[in-house]
Amino acid sequence: MRNTGWFLFFLLFVVGVLGVSTTGAALYVRLVYMGAFLLLATWVWTRISLRNLRLVRHARSLRASVGDIFEESFELINSSRLPRLFVEIQNASSLPAAAGSKVLTWVGGKENRTYMARTWLTQRGAFPLGPTTLGSGDPFGFFTIHKTFLPQASLLVLPLIIPISDFPSPAGLLPGGRAIQRKSFDVTPHASGVREYMHGDALKRIHWPSTARRGKLMVKEFEQDPQSELWIFLDAQRIVQSQLPYEPPRARDNWVFTRRPEIHIPPSTLEFGISIAASLAHYFVAQRRAVGFVTDGPIYTVIPAERSERQESKVLETLAFVKAEGSLPLASLVDLQAPQMPLGSSAVLITPSVHDEVILAVEMLQRRNLRPIILLLMAHSFGGSEGSEELASRLEQRGVPVCKVYNNAQLDQVLAGFAAIHRQQENRSWRTHPSTLSI
Repeated sequence: MRNTGWFLFFLLFVVGVLGVSTTGAALYVRLVYMGAFLLLATWVWTRISLRNLRLVRHARSLRASVGDIFEESFELINSSRLPRLFVEIQNASSLPAAAGSKVLTWVGGKENRTYMARTWLTQRGAFPLGPTTLGSGDPFGFFTIHKTFLPQASLLVLPLIIPISDFPSPAGLLPGGRAIQRKSFDVTPHASGVREYMHGDALKRIHWPSTARRGKLMVKEFEQDPQSELWIFLDAQRIVQSQLPYEPPRARDNWVFTRRPEIHIPPSTLEFGISIAASLAHYFVAQRRAVGFVTDGPIYTVIPAERSERQESKVLETLAFVKAEGSLPLASLVDLQAPQMPLGSSAVLITPSVHDEVILAVEMLQRRNLRPIILLLMAHSFGGSEGSEELASRLEQRGVPVCKVYNNAQLDQVLAGFAAIHRQQENRSWRTHPSTLSI
C-alpha cells in the first residue's frame, strides 16, 4: 500500500513537471500543486492520527502456571472528536507467542474499543506486559507513525504442576517420640507452654483457661514435630544439566474454540526437575506436611520448612526463576542444610548427576538419621552423560529408594508407580523384620 501510494505520487508529479516544461498548460501546473498538496495533507493527517489515543491493558490475574490460558483485555480510548481510519496495536511483550496484536479500523470520535486476548503459557518466568506500540498513517500509505506505551505490570508464570496421586511419605520418628526442642510458628501435637499474647498471633492459639486465670490473653507455644518436615533438594548445578533440541509448541489459531492444547515438559533435566519439585511441594503441602526447599540456581536459596499454604507459593515463585547456573554440587547443598534439619526428617534429592557426589550426599543424610529418597533424572535420555543406570544400582544396593525418571516420561504415572513399588518393599521388609522400622 505504501509503495503504491508513492508510485502514484511520483507519477502525478513527474507528469505535471514534464507537462509544464513542454507545454506550459495550466492543467499540468494544477497536477504539480495537487501532488504537493496531497503530500502535505497526508503528512499532517499522519502527525495527528495518534493524538489523544490511549491504550489500557487489564489482566484478570498476574499469576498463572505453565499450561494455563492467560486472558488480557486491550482497551483503545479515543478521547478526541476526530475518527481514526485505522490503528495497529502491536504487543511487544517477551511472553512467548503473546497474543493481542491487532488492527482496528474506523475508531470513531470519543469511542472506546475493547477486545480480549488469550495466550497459552508454555514457559515459566516473569514477563512484562508490554511494551505496546500503536501504529497508524495516512490512507495512501505515504507516512507512518508509532507511539509506544511502556509496560505497567508483569506476569509471573509458575512451573507446571503435575497432579500426583501417590508418593512415598516417610514418617520421620515414631509417633510419641521426643519433640524437637525448637519453637514452632505452626500448631503441632507438642505443646511446650504458654506466653502472653503478641500482635499477629492466631486466635486459635489462645489458651482460654490461662487467659481466665491471669486476666490477660495467653497463647500456647509449640515445639517442632519431627514427623512433619520434608525437604526438597533441587540440583541446579550447571555442569550436570543436559537437554535435547527443543522447539516450543505452537497452538493452532482456533484453539480457543476447540480443545485446550496439551503441554509437554521440554526435554531438559532442569525443566523436569523443576516440574517435579513444584508437584511434590504442592502434594505435600496439601497433606499438611512441613516442606522445605533448597537449591543453587543461580544463587544458593533455602526456604525454611513450613506447613502453611503460603509455603507452596514461596517454593513455586522460587522455582519460576531457577536457572541451570548453579555452582554448588548436590553434596554441598546437603552438607550446608543437613545440620539444620530435625532428626528423622525426610529429604527428596532431585538430580541428573552421574557422579559419586550423590552417594556422598546420601551418606551425609543417613549419618544424621535423615531419610533420603532419590529422584534420578536419567541423563543419557536427555542427551547427557552415561552412568545413571550404574549410579541407580549402587544407590539401591545401599537400600536407598530410587525413582528413575526418563525423558518423555509421564511423571504422574512414574511417581505413582514408584510409590507402589516402595510400599511393596516396605511390606516385605516388615514381614521379614517385624520388630524394625524401615522406610
